[in-house]
Amino acid sequence: MSSFNALLEGFASALTLSNLMFGLLGTFLGTLVGVLPGIGPALAIALLLPITYTVSPSSALIMFAAIYYGAMYGGSTTSILLNTPGESGSVITALEGNKMARNGRAGAALATAAIGSFVAGTIATLILAFTAPTIADWAIQVGSAEYVALMLVAFSTVSSLLGSSQIRGFISLSVGLVLGLVGADLQSGLSRLTFGNDAALEGIETVTVIVSIFALGEALYIASRFRDTGWKIIPMKGRALMSRNDLKRSWKPWLRGTAIGFPLGIIPAGGSEVPTFLSYSVEKSLSKNKDEFGKGAIEGVAGPEAANNANAAGALVPLLALGLPTSATAAVILVAFQTYQIQPGPLLFTTNPALIWTLIASLFIGNTLLLILNLPLVRFWVQLLKIPRTYLFAGIVSFAMLGAYALNTSTFDLSVAIAIGIVGFLFRRYGMPITPLILGLILGPNLELQFRRALQISAGDYGTLVASPLSKILYLTLFLVIIGPSIAKVRRKIKAKKQ
Repeated sequence: MSSFNALLEGFASALTLSNLMFGLLGTFLGTLVGVLPGIGPALAIALLLPITYTVSPSSALIMFAAIYYGAMYGGSTTSILLNTPGESGSVITALEGNKMARNGRAGAALATAAIGSFVAGTIATLILAFTAPTIADWAIQVGSAEYVALMLVAFSTVSSLLGSSQIRGFISLSVGLVLGLVGADLQSGLSRLTFGNDAALEGIETVTVIVSIFALGEALYIASRFRDTGWKIIPMKGRALMSRNDLKRSWKPWLRGTAIGFPLGIIPAGGSEVPTFLSYSVEKSLSKNKDEFGKGAIEGVAGPEAANNANAAGALVPLLALGLPTSATAAVILVAFQTYQIQPGPLLFTTNPALIWTLIASLFIGNTLLLILNLPLVRFWVQLLKIPRTYLFAGIVSFAMLGAYALNTSTFDLSVAIAIGIVGFLFRRYGMPITPLILGLILGPNLELQFRRALQISAGDYGTLVASPLSKILYLTLFLVIIGPSIAKVRRKIKAKKQ
């Protein structure tokens, strides 16, 4: 069956009343968590993972994907009206979007962000539908040794590109890998890092770590710096509309942002921060209105917002085709798949074609729903920002701790949640990236499994890890990723001394 026909069948399944309702709920919740600062899509999906015990796989995954897309939309609202990004991908939007709002052009900024997100999301999802099956067909030929190299590259790129330094990134990754080792060894049954605690034999719950490090860690950080001054929201005058000149200046940045964001979502580039900053730099260099940048240039909103949403769709390609998440949110969605005993990867399009094509079709539907919901409801989302922060974060912490306990009704999980929350606070305080920790926790055991499998197949010959051409290319990439930033830093110092 061709991808086009499979996609049509996916639409037939996604357009059922049940799936549409879950998609609508996901878009609403996604926009909500994007609007409210301190809550991200990874935390929202992690808190909702328990519904996988009662809801069908297609409905749950449709809702989680809609939350992912919706958060990309919602983050722009607070960036523009509040100068406080709702999620990391909207940081760059605040640079120009908030200036536009201060100049009385909040409506145009919100409109170009919403329409650009829709355009980018639609194009990127279309590319996803036709590239993921091809990559999956190629990935079937990839062996255990190649997967080891691929995961090492993913770990290294995410750790190197996120945060203020490579050292912080690799420390975060190491913490995640250690957490992933806790419990009984899957092959030998020997206990590891349990320190005599029988409750730890089953390992550290991934959901507990994700919920605690995002929710509790963020709440503790905000509480340590809390000033009850409220959020200064810039009022929006008129409707969220674009003029003809705005549209003329925005359509090219939308397309360029899509072209930048999608491929950087496929490769392990560490989330949406890199493509949005890159898109902003491109628009600033290409714009005919360079003097407006820093004062409210609409191109500085259009390009990064398109890159942000295209990046979200791009991150689903390696997740579905290879079983390899490239962001924290994609990692949580991987956990949702595994809860249903479904392993994303090369065989997914063969073993669960109906599920996967329904999910892809629902992305088109959810993207359209987001455009319909966002622009008319902008004032409603703004009203939510009037919730006192004390109540907001108290609610977040309560739900997080309740979710950690409810997973296994275990006080051990509750203790782990508190400990991880303190780690999350320290990470936030000292600028440590969280994504490497999440990827290390989830992919670390899989890396160990593939490593052992490769050695078992080769009868203990370590040379098999670098035997294939693909492995050699990946390890060369790994080498460049690790030493590249150091070389660039040395070159900058030499250049500075010459000046």
